[in-house]
Amino acid sequence: MKNFQTSNLGSLGLLLLMLVLNSCSRDLIYFPKTVQEEVEKTLDNGFDGIIVCVNQSEKSSLYSAGWNNRENLLPADAHLLFKIASISKLYIAAATTKLVAKKQLSLESTLAELIPELAGKIEYADQITLRMMLQHRSGIPEFIYEPDFPNRSPQESYLETATLIIDKPADFKPDRKHRYSNTNYLLIGEILDRTLGYSHHSYIREEILQPLGLKNTFSLLSEVDSNVVMSGYYVGYQDDLKMNDYTRPGGSMIASAEDVAVFLRALIDGTLLNKEEQAIYSSVYEYEHTGWLSGYTSIARYHSDIDAVVVQFVNTSKDEMFWTGLERSYSRIVHAVKNESANQ
Repeated sequence: MKNFQTSNLGSLGLLLLMLVLNSCSRDLIYFPKTVQEEVEKTLDNGFDGIIVCVNQSEKSSLYSAGWNNRENLLPADAHLLFKIASISKLYIAAATTKLVAKKQLSLESTLAELIPELAGKIEYADQITLRMMLQHRSGIPEFIYEPDFPNRSPQESYLETATLIIDKPADFKPDRKHRYSNTNYLLIGEILDRTLGYSHHSYIREEILQPLGLKNTFSLLSEVDSNVVMSGYYVGYQDDLKMNDYTRPGGSMIASAEDVAVFLRALIDGTLLNKEEQAIYSSVYEYEHTGWLSGYTSIARYHSDIDAVVVQFVNTSKDEMFWTGLERSYSRIVHAVKNESANQ
């Protein structure tokens, strides 16, 4: 038998052949018939449990599979609360937008003007604007990567946490590039509290959650009965991470998948923001987000081609390679939603 020859294949053809061969895994050639079928299949990726909400045609459809708590063999329940981590930034950006529209804040105010004691302690504080902080274009270093951060009290003030990056060089000059930094929203939380004269958590509840009827969204773990919060697991670590308390702005919120889906749709369609506010929000932040905390990963996005908000909660976390599997699972779930939409 002759050996297979590739001499008559162009480089592009060979590349395409390799891509096809590499993609023909059992997982990728499987196509779901229903959303629930695909949700259940995601457990093959090492997920402990999963919750999905699809908000479409003026209703929410809920799905779940796997474990809420694996030690006690409690099944996942689509109505459970979940640590939504950085999806919280959407709520903070919306709250900031409302205050800007009311002229209580200006997007062009500098960090040095808004928090004077940080002048000379955060590089370029006199050039970094509120707009840049909202957009992650400030160059302010990330506090969560500092070695001492895991030892900090969750009850300390926002500025006490910010001391982790005080006097450190900027990642880049303001507005030169985009680099995600949780420190931006930590400081925005402080700015909101100073502007309001009370906690921005209360403002979010009064101006965002209550008007939308979101009764299953909370600012902090301490506000809820932990028994209705989904357990969380880190791959290779046995213990439930549910009671690890994260209190910093932009990552602290707890919500049901349905509440997140309803919020995101309202943020997009004008239900939450008036025209002026919508224009401001569109100029400073995005309309989708992901979230990561130890034991908790989440994705919330709007898909205009099928007019659907799809929210995915997985109570398992690990590294960047694990996140690749989360994104692939999310894409497959969206594909299943599209299939079901086309067949209705």
